[in-house]
Amino acid sequence: MKNKVPLMLIVFRLLLAPIIYFIAYHFDDDGRMPILILMYLGFISDILDGIVARNLYVSSAKLRRMDSQVDMVFWMAIGFATWQLFPDLISANSTSILAILAMEVMCYVISIVRFGRETCTHAFLSKMWGISLVFGFTSLIGFGHAGFFFAFAIGLGLISHIDRILITLILPHWTHDIPSAYHAWLIRKGIPFKRNKLLNG
Repeated sequence: MKNKVPLMLIVFRLLLAPIIYFIAYHFDDDGRMPILILMYLGFISDILDGIVARNLYVSSAKLRRMDSQVDMVFWMAIGFATWQLFPDLISANSTSILAILAMEVMCYVISIVRFGRETCTHAFLSKMWGISLVFGFTSLIGFGHAGFFFAFAIGLGLISHIDRILITLILPHWTHDIPSAYHAWLIRKGIPFKRNKLLNG
């Protein structure tokens, strides 16, 4: 049963997505605190699923691909919930948000064209971007304010997406859990490198 824990954590995060949007749609301001609590629970589950999977030696390409897709669904739900709560605030920052979404689409398109499947890098900068999203959405949902944390999340999001695109372009073949574009280059050259068990299997 313990081998199912990583999968259960991923499914838990997936189930949070529609609940979060439901709360935003039906409860407006009264739903802001519950949404934040669920966001933090989802974020914690995202941290734990990979660590638990690697320590139980059940990490696999299938599990990591599922993790990546659920991450996207989860954060999109948070984004739509924020839009539901603060449409004017999101509209005022629509250019930068659309830029992030366009780069996300590019990541998928490039990977599918090159390898016939979606990207699944779990890169270090992407993990840092996930942390910045927590702070950014806390500022947006909790305080109705974009400010520094939102701007920082947007900037780091653009940088992390460039890194993901470079990883996909550099890799000689599809694989998952690539810490950075530099590590993709090492793989291309056949140079081994040590992975951090906590950060990237």
